[in-house]
Amino acid sequence: MSINQQINSFSSLRVLVIGDSMIDAYYMGEINRMSPEAPVPIVSFNKKDHRPGGAANVALNLKSLGASVAICTVAGEDPEGHELKNLLAVEGIEVDGIFFDSQRPTTVKTRVIAAEKHLLRMDHESLEPINRELEEKILLHLESTLSGYDAVILEDYNKGMLTPRIIDKTLDLAETANVITVVDPKKDNFLRYKKCTLFKPNKKEIKEGLPTSNDLSDTFQLDQAAGELMSILGCKYIMITLSEDGVFIKSSTEYKHIKAHERIITDVSGAGDTVVSVTALALASGMNTGEVGELANLSGGLVCQKVGVVPLKLEELKSEVKRLNL
Repeated sequence: MSINQQINSFSSLRVLVIGDSMIDAYYMGEINRMSPEAPVPIVSFNKKDHRPGGAANVALNLKSLGASVAICTVAGEDPEGHELKNLLAVEGIEVDGIFFDSQRPTTVKTRVIAAEKHLLRMDHESLEPINRELEEKILLHLESTLSGYDAVILEDYNKGMLTPRIIDKTLDLAETANVITVVDPKKDNFLRYKKCTLFKPNKKEIKEGLPTSNDLSDTFQLDQAAGELMSILGCKYIMITLSEDGVFIKSSTEYKHIKAHERIITDVSGAGDTVVSVTALALASGMNTGEVGELANLSGGLVCQKVGVVPLKLEELKSEVKRLNL
């Protein structure tokens, strides 16, 4: 079966996204002069936009690629939190698993952009772990719903939603139900994701989370680091994203370093969200190690050609697979 035929099966898959969500806010405009008050440009903004980010952007990518999607996340009991829920619901994403917390704000990343370049980013957020009461509600929700999915993505941005108990319980439930689990990690819980199906760090995250790693400058060093992670976590696959150097993926029987395709890169925001979405769907559709790596590598490059955090569309992916004769 060709990769494009397997991509067509994405529409039959149900995926649950668990993790830190946010709103990506954009102020876009033009620069015509410098400020007389300080050596900074004045941006005359002519457009503003709010888009779901983090785990919510992963959910949007999955939906855009044809899957049925639900999200389990935490938002502040504030206008931005309710806006986030509405933005996802309008896209057809199941939002029963969005829990509101009056003690924390909804994470908002505000970017100022001019001439398709980022000038500034401001973050409004809480990094504290969610409280015990909210944690219990989420655990009960996962116990009653998780077995109904083909894949689960754990999207960790170190914003406090993925506590050790939620991580452990999710992976236990998924193992019992034989549900694929794909992890996009960050430093704080890096080695917590035991027995996940696929673990997807980038170079920086490996260097922060695996003290024994070297500079990861060649395939041999990548293979060593991936092997050590597989041994610690007991997972089936390690995928290391390498930015302009492509993707490295390792299973118990083989590894592949897939080089990036030459492209004009406009913006890397949200690329990791797209890669983890495509990776989960590729695994759940039965693709082999090389095919999963190829598709993840391809999707990351495609989304970097767009300005801002924008989901990848199914037809874009299929067209590029056909163009490259994959």
